[in-house]
Amino acid sequence: MADHPQTIWFESALLEAGWARNVRVSVQDGVIARVAADVERDAGEQAHGPAFPGLPNLHSHAFQRGMAGFAEVRGPLADSFWTWRDVMYRFTERLRPDELQAIAAQAYVEMLEGGFTRVGEFHYLHHGVGGVPFDNPAEMAAAIVAAAEEAGLGLTLLPVFYAHAGFGGAPPTAAQARFINDLDGFARLLEASRAAVAPLSHGVVGVAPHSLRAVTPDELSALTSLAGGAPIHMHIAEQTKEVDDCLAWSSARPVEWLLERAPVGANWCLVHATHVTPAETQAMARSGAVAGLCPITEANLGDGIFPASEFVAAGGRFGVGSDSNVLIDAAEELRLLEYGQRLTLRTRNVLARDAGGATGADVYRAAASGGAQALGCGPAVLAEGAPADIVTLDPSHPSLAGRSGDAVLDSYVFAGRRDMIDSVWRAGAKLVTNGRHHRRAEIAARYRKALEYVLA
Repeated sequence: MADHPQTIWFESALLEAGWARNVRVSVQDGVIARVAADVERDAGEQAHGPAFPGLPNLHSHAFQRGMAGFAEVRGPLADSFWTWRDVMYRFTERLRPDELQAIAAQAYVEMLEGGFTRVGEFHYLHHGVGGVPFDNPAEMAAAIVAAAEEAGLGLTLLPVFYAHAGFGGAPPTAAQARFINDLDGFARLLEASRAAVAPLSHGVVGVAPHSLRAVTPDELSALTSLAGGAPIHMHIAEQTKEVDDCLAWSSARPVEWLLERAPVGANWCLVHATHVTPAETQAMARSGAVAGLCPITEANLGDGIFPASEFVAAGGRFGVGSDSNVLIDAAEELRLLEYGQRLTLRTRNVLARDAGGATGADVYRAAASGGAQALGCGPAVLAEGAPADIVTLDPSHPSLAGRSGDAVLDSYVFAGRRDMIDSVWRAGAKLVTNGRHHRRAEIAARYRKALEYVLA
């Protein structure tokens, strides 16, 4: 049955052609049916604003929200991504479907409150405790779907193929038992995942080869065929050790190897790609793939800084993700992305498109466009035919005083945080009011109960 049409009125809104005043958006079946600017507010119509399209979150491991803050204890030697990974492995040992759903729902509530309206869930926790397979290979994926449904967040599910512990097909470790599939098992998982996502509004299922260290070349070729034209996401070149190991295995760097041997194109998202040469940066931009950047997690793990300035100058497209979910805040991801470039290059306003460009607004538009491309969903714009995924800011917030147009987004990205967000709609449903998700209390209660079990 079709939804009843609704209208939402905004004092100002970022449309495809730029900012407009007094905007009414008409929504039907979760999609924007009509946009009208310079119109008076009808009697009884609540005023909102300023408004802009919600940001896609192109890379998340939802279960890691439950371990946020637990990997910040210094070890006896130099800590790194690899020591953090050991903590993550231990955290997964007791996670069952119910706990996964509770933790993911909490993360998804925070994503909506933080300005994200769709997530790319890079999902690799497939099997039961101890690596025992479920009768339904998508049992854990179904928990992710249920979490997205109860929170109301748009979902691009990315089932992960993970078969090896290192380059050249090294056998997996015992700690990776819950992640591992062969190609036949993954094909069954993918089919079951598609069935689980089918009831969702605007749900998408892609394919995610975990990394070059976790798949062989033949497996990667098979996975590409399984994906068809769906999104393909892959971790790559996140750590210097990964680059060194890839060179030892193949005499090529990870991004270099992938671009020469795989049909990388516009449906691919290369996540992190932190350690790339100028030649790799140029080639990656030419491929049309989206760079999946996760500045908060990359900083937390000590990964390094992606050369975004050179990539964007070469025509590259990017989006941002919350990855480990140690802190979920869309504006903070964008702010740290720009600040990382400033610290590296020792200059300012690096990712503004042109002289006179508004940096926060340009970064927001680019991440919205690239994120939507990577997640295989409709465009992240306020326009007819696009998903009705909308964020509004509190016009009384001090950091918005005297601001209009692109200065609104500049202030949101650089002078505010998630506390500036007033309301969020996803597929036309208003899920956040006064900065709080409508189901926050009940979902948070289940989250706390889940953590009590997992950490017991």
